[in-house]
Amino acid sequence: MMLLMQLLRGAVKHAGSLPRCRVERLNSAVRGISSSSQQLSAHPPSCTDTEHPKVLITGGLGQLGVGLAKLLRRRFGKNNVILSDIRKPPNHVYHNGPFIFSDILDYKNLREIVVNNNISWLVHYSAVLSAVGETNVALAKEVNITGLHNILDIATEHGLRVFVPSTIGAFGPSSPRDPAPELCVQRPRTIYGVSKVHAELMGEYYHHRYGLDFRCLRYPGIVSADSQPGGGTTDYAVQIFHAAVKSGCFECYLRSDTRLPMMYIDDCLRATLEVLEAPAESLSSRTYNIHAMSFTPHDLIQEIHKVLPDLKVTYSVDPVRQAIADGWPMALEDSAARRDWGWKHEYDLSEMVQSMLTHISTGNQLARAN
Repeated sequence: MMLLMQLLRGAVKHAGSLPRCRVERLNSAVRGISSSSQQLSAHPPSCTDTEHPKVLITGGLGQLGVGLAKLLRRRFGKNNVILSDIRKPPNHVYHNGPFIFSDILDYKNLREIVVNNNISWLVHYSAVLSAVGETNVALAKEVNITGLHNILDIATEHGLRVFVPSTIGAFGPSSPRDPAPELCVQRPRTIYGVSKVHAELMGEYYHHRYGLDFRCLRYPGIVSADSQPGGGTTDYAVQIFHAAVKSGCFECYLRSDTRLPMMYIDDCLRATLEVLEAPAESLSSRTYNIHAMSFTPHDLIQEIHKVLPDLKVTYSVDPVRQAIADGWPMALEDSAARRDWGWKHEYDLSEMVQSMLTHISTGNQLARAN
């Protein structure tokens, strides 16, 4: 008994790097043994659902990471959300909350971050996107597939809730296009799409085989004002707003009639938080479609012209990006998300255009003032 007491006390003394739940269990064991009137507790204290999660966001300097960190910090507290990337952050990102270097291809580094920071949720945004991936397939395989494996293994080992976004790029030319259902033939023809189908299936496998709390949303094209596009096929829908405000001229790389599903970033980030917070028992699936609107470049230009009638647009079709877009859905069927966890979009095309132009115009005015 004395030897067991010494071992337990030694474990507690050196438990500074352990997750809080494990430290509480060690303390509970010491208290139970040291009391002559009580037996060792059969049900030691555990972490409760009321505690705020400790969140790590990988690939945090991309289009979505900074915005999601801002939303989660308002919800869970500034210090409970850690943004990470392999690049140096801008000053405003660095000073707005915890930021660390994290390379998802470095398994040991990633594991140390999870353990040392008592991470409980992991949002995996690191990825090489569609158009860039086709120019560097080797890099896309390494980041999108090997990096994912590291994430899944570490999340399983440490009992994390993990969110991995998928995409309309996970569908292919043989998929139903208008709309694309959640379950159908996918067979994408880009390395980005292939890697996202791989992520969906691996996540579901880890969930069923190991009990991993894996959650995934198939994002449409995301339109945002606060960050620059990262090499995706739907980037034109962001670039056109910056060009409209700054120069009044824009050259579009997709045909004017190319219809794709799109979503304003506020809806995207809110959907991500909602599915992360959804009770596990409410989820009938681990991968969901989400949809807000579909439009073509022509539709978008017509809506912008209502505010900026002098915008001049020309077309110079990029055959690589056009071929990618032609294999993607025109809309996503998302009734399961609306039924299971109450998903509902708030922005349509006109509201998105108004918000984007306001944000970009305000940002340019502030930049000139400084």
